[in-house]
Amino acid sequence: KNTVIIAFFATLIGIAIGLLVAVIRYSAKNNKKLYILDKICSLYVTIIRGTPVVVQLMILYYTVFSNMDNSVLIAIITFGINSGAYVAEIARAGIDSIDKGQMEAGLSLGLNSNKTMFLIILPQAIKNILPALGNEFIALLKETSVVGFVPVIDLTNAGNIIRSRTFDPFFSLYTVAIGYLIMVLGMGVVQKKLERRLSQSDRN
Repeated sequence: KNTVIIAFFATLIGIAIGLLVAVIRYSAKNNKKLYILDKICSLYVTIIRGTPVVVQLMILYYTVFSNMDNSVLIAIITFGINSGAYVAEIARAGIDSIDKGQMEAGLSLGLNSNKTMFLIILPQAIKNILPALGNEFIALLKETSVVGFVPVIDLTNAGNIIRSRTFDPFFSLYTVAIGYLIMVLGMGVVQKKLERRLSQSDRN
């Protein structure tokens, strides 16, 4: 249960942060007012991608949120922040892949740059990056296995507890592996259905 909860809400946070950072960094190319925000976003991506997620988890748990009792919430925040940095780079690449004429077309229709970005550019970019996003979220699901470094009983930690009590590593560890495999396969099915639906909308 905790594994699914952490992965699901961390994914939502990662998407929100990633898209916001990608839009800021893309828009900063033509807007000097966003220079400072662009540098902050660049620093965020560099630090998060350059440090292990387990270290980030322990920093947030033992220092930033040391007075918070909800370890599951801390894990959600940590993995959401971590995922956001990777989603930001994926989304930025997707936005860059859209022809610049799309922005000009939106502006010529009377839309401002923000509306053009969110109504025209982003929907097309998301279609292009959906496979990469799916892979990122599958990786995020598996990365949550390190959450046992703080007091959270997730799938991996539960398997470890069973192993220590039964002295039977075969059953507990293989069950954990099968559990992750089932969740990953389920996410893969959802991803393929989304891709098919989007490709059908393109043809229509």
